[in-house]
Amino acid sequence: MEVVIQRDSFPQLLEKLNRYNIWLPRKNGDYWEFKLSRGKESLDKKYTNTKLSPKKFVLPQTETLFQITEGENGKFNIDEKQKKDSLDIVFGIRPCDGVALSHLDKVFLNSFKDPYYSKKRDNTVFIGLACETPPFENCSCTTMGESPFSTKGLDILLKDIGDRYIVEYITDKGKKLFSGFPNLFGKITTKDKESLEKIKKESNKKIKKRVEDLSETTKKLDIMFDSDLWFHESQSCINCGICTYLCPSCHCFDINDEQLSKKPLNVKRVRTWDNCQFPIFTMHSSGHNPRPDKQSRYRRRIYHKFSYFYKTEGEHLCTGCGRCSNYCPAGINIFETLQKVAEYE
Repeated sequence: MEVVIQRDSFPQLLEKLNRYNIWLPRKNGDYWEFKLSRGKESLDKKYTNTKLSPKKFVLPQTETLFQITEGENGKFNIDEKQKKDSLDIVFGIRPCDGVALSHLDKVFLNSFKDPYYSKKRDNTVFIGLACETPPFENCSCTTMGESPFSTKGLDILLKDIGDRYIVEYITDKGKKLFSGFPNLFGKITTKDKESLEKIKKESNKKIKKRVEDLSETTKKLDIMFDSDLWFHESQSCINCGICTYLCPSCHCFDINDEQLSKKPLNVKRVRTWDNCQFPIFTMHSSGHNPRPDKQSRYRRRIYHKFSYFYKTEGEHLCTGCGRCSNYCPAGINIFETLQKVAEYE
């Protein structure tokens, strides 16, 4: 279902939603990040995409799962640090990041339902903003089989057609959110649809980073595990982990118990993002490390995203957002690696 809202009415919409936590993309120096709304605001026309992906709303970088405290008579109290039932509304999610949320759903909600992720997912509304122009030079959602107007993982998608937005309701949660303000929305017209189709065609043409037939590239990985390519591609890596920390689909985590006091005992269990590019990521307690060098770690990252996940889920664990290539201090570009894989003989 689609309706239309005037751009000038957007601040009124935010005002009507002010009983919730509203997050908007805001400029912070040289990059964008999601910040709590200050009231009557609009989506900035200059907005590109956030440096840190919105996965933090459902998988925080650091999260206390529960805390154990020692009470009187040696009894222990367990406090599960679940998020309260307040609703978070996140505006401006780019479609590539929405696709990443659908990837995370498969990891955390399918075979095993992670209660911490699940509750945050239920209590967050993700409102996407379609891309008229690719935010980054390294945007490549079309290579991954998606588009600048993808709706995966989102509750609502806004499509900017100039002086108004076309609002596409994707989930019941999204439709319910705006249902109480019918006066702000109008019917979509034939002219609106024509404008949208023109914008869609132009936006696809603007994406320059492409790897032709990624499914064939994926097949190549089956025969090049021991290729020298991984050595050459990984030599400039400095093991900083920026690529995976900024990736909207990466989801590895570590769990640690932190002792706050010995007597009375006070301990909390904390989940934090982990990183497959760190040397100790696969270190065994025996001292053996199956991935001791940069080439094996970089190879693993490529295989996980473009082979292993694809074989189990039918999708690549990459959305083409371009963050890893944009911010890599060593200049490693994942799309250039994929092109070399495609050309491998």
